Amino acid sequence: MASIPNLNTLRTGRRGTRLRGRRGGPGTSATDDGSITSDEQAEQARDKIIQQTDGDASSSRMSAVTLGYLDDPFARQLYQLGDELPRRYPIINRGTYVRTKAIDRLVTRFLEANPAQQKQIISLGAGSDTRFFRLCAGKHNVVYHELDFEDNVNPKRTSIRNANELARMTVSQDQGSAYHLHAIDLRVLTNKSPPILPDLDPDLPTLILSECCLCYFPPDLAISVLNYFTMHIKGGCGIVLYEPVRPFDAFGRTMMSNLASRGIELRTLKKYYSLDAQRRRLKLAGFESGQGARDVHQIWNSNDWVDEAERHRIEKIEWLDEVEEWNLLASHYCVSWGWRGDHLATAWSSISGERTDTERLDDDMM
Repeated sequence: MASIPNLNTLRTGRRGTRLRGRRGGPGTSATDDGSITSDEQAEQARDKIIQQTDGDASSSRMSAVTLGYLDDPFARQLYQLGDELPRRYPIINRGTYVRTKAIDRLVTRFLEANPAQQKQIISLGAGSDTRFFRLCAGKHNVVYHELDFEDNVNPKRTSIRNANELARMTVSQDQGSAYHLHAIDLRVLTNKSPPILPDLDPDLPTLILSECCLCYFPPDLAISVLNYFTMHIKGGCGIVLYEPVRPFDAFGRTMMSNLASRGIELRTLKKYYSLDAQRRRLKLAGFESGQGARDVHQIWNSNDWVDEAERHRIEKIEWLDEVEEWNLLASHYCVSWGWRGDHLATAWSSISGERTDTERLDDDMM
């Protein structure tokens, strides 16, 4: 077997790891004199590491855009890491491409089902993501909420204000798209008396996006965050997750070890370790009408997701000689989706995401 790539350097990060929030969220504590305890200091340090991974995400997106993998005219305007544009390894660029295109497909299907009806999207740990602006440029009618740590929201808000085109897109119009950028720690949504998110419309068909966000919570807390939305949204509701999987094989163990060396802990990974575990998770979280999951390797090789002509285009951009490394990396990240209600059934019922025969290998890992 070829050597396993060092994920300290090869790790993709688009929104790669985000909790997002303000200081002083749940789980913090202080002594009687108001000083910060060691537990709170450790939690703050963990939050800071997670917030900083948005730089990985932004750099990976910028690399893929610069080389021609992705067409995203807004990536540069939200890139905050200087004038020198990054260049990632070919397998990272390809992974960023597949991840983006797969989620775009699910989002577009959601928006195009009953196109006259306004929809709502809630992006957890959105960081420097550009999806709202790409959707707005495509004339989609959507109420879009982004939730993230204050330290991630503030520079994004500044970038938007400094770019006339972006600022114009965020101005709400009657019966048109609306953009809401919330500086919030997702953990406060699990309080007994959680805050009400401004302008969240419980009556609109709603899609929740979590790209490497909920995987940093303890499993019970991740479920509680989802429950906040599933209980508040009255109508059709769906979710799309992008997360690592398969931590128990040699590559998965190395992946976790390398991330741990950066202070990053994937707290849900061992519980939702396989594609089938991800499907079960979504069903238990209230998305009982249907669930699907595919790893990045499956998506890349499926004409339903990436057609042959597009694969050939991507393959011509850069020579990829780490084929086995690509297969390993791609099989350890997945896109999963679930829904309740007729609207999402119409949008996603034709997208194949059921259990496959090869997934029996996941069971053998346990």
